Amino acid sequence: MDKRESWGSRFGFIMAAAGFSIGLGNIWRFPYLTGVNGGGAFVLVYLLIVLLIGIPLFTMEMSLGRKTQLNPVEGMRHLTRKGSIWVLFGWLGVLSAFLILTYYVQIMGWILAYLFKMISGSLRGLTADQYVQAFTSFTSNTLAVSGFTLACTIIIGLISARGLENGIEKACKIMMPTLFIMLIILAIRSLTLPGAMKGLRWYLSVDFSKINGSVLLAALGQSFFSIGIASGGAFIYGSYLKKDSDIPTDAAIIVSFDTLAALIAGLVIFPAIFALGLQPDAGASLLFVTMSNLFNRLPAGSLFGGMFFLLIFFAALSSAIGYLEPVVMTFTELFKMNRKKAVWLSLIAIYIIGYPTILAQGPWSTILIGGRNFFDFADYVSGNIAMPLGALVLSFYTLLVWKFDRYQEETNIGAEKLKVYDWWSPLIKFLIPIALVIIFITGVF
Repeated sequence: MDKRESWGSRFGFIMAAAGFSIGLGNIWRFPYLTGVNGGGAFVLVYLLIVLLIGIPLFTMEMSLGRKTQLNPVEGMRHLTRKGSIWVLFGWLGVLSAFLILTYYVQIMGWILAYLFKMISGSLRGLTADQYVQAFTSFTSNTLAVSGFTLACTIIIGLISARGLENGIEKACKIMMPTLFIMLIILAIRSLTLPGAMKGLRWYLSVDFSKINGSVLLAALGQSFFSIGIASGGAFIYGSYLKKDSDIPTDAAIIVSFDTLAALIAGLVIFPAIFALGLQPDAGASLLFVTMSNLFNRLPAGSLFGGMFFLLIFFAALSSAIGYLEPVVMTFTELFKMNRKKAVWLSLIAIYIIGYPTILAQGPWSTILIGGRNFFDFADYVSGNIAMPLGALVLSFYTLLVWKFDRYQEETNIGAEKLKVYDWWSPLIKFLIPIALVIIFITGVF
């Protein structure tokens, strides 16, 4: 087994952890949820939830990782004992990450394909209905999607196999600043379109009458999935930290970057949508159908559209690397395996087990499990059951075993300006467990 690595620099850690958090949840899911949940009202609720729930949960997971310096499974065994109910948090995190990757890599394949389609101009001149048909036709083409998914799997493997400092850290140090530069350029382009201010007002104006139970639930779920809580990423990235690292400040910076990426993505999408008379509530098809239509109607649309899909690809790639890491390190440390072997064995398993999610868009679309095709079922089990249940276990472990005082003391080691303050106590003891129970119950039923 290889010697355990650690981060080369604080900046590298922050970029890698931000890269894990910033993914399709920010640039695809956040805008479409904002679109269907009333614009500014959703944004306001989301920001409050990130502050009161997202940051404390992220520090919990990262702090446990730093405390154990192990993968999530062995880390929880070290803190409790083998067979303990609390070890379930580690297993659920690794399972979530694995299941997410089985279909996440396929979505990366769609993005890579659309990057080429946008640059080549093959989507130009289509009607609104033809954009929908083009997307449906592509995703149901098993051979094409398999090829693009395999290409993405290999790219992830090549970066991850190079190790923490030379692979993940180095890649994210390049991708994250580039991602923000592209986001800002696209936002400026969008805001300078005639009629864009109507979209900006819709996006940022808060209509309090639109804040209801469904908006609260959507914002809760989005903050949870966007930050990547309880999928093993924060735990494993925290386990590479030095014992005197400043977790509260770093967690606040990482979650701020994650939130900022989502907010700027809204500035890219909504002003342009309103300027061109498209609908903001297109839902999940917003990325591939609405945005393709939008860019192909703009001057120099191929250039800006290509930049947009490259940006999304970077976001998805950095998240996929983060999801892979707890799987790889669990293989490595449980089975005393070297990193390269663990990376490629993990990815082969993910590709093979995930292949039905590709077929679910085409020839296997009628094969259902509990009314869901394989793609939706993998998404449901990981996102609605494994991650929320893992977060519940984490929350109750902190509440009942770790206790607030010890969590506060442990997490504040190395903390300078920001700390886990006493006023966090009611958040940890009441607000967060209740919110997680609600997420879990509504997600399952």
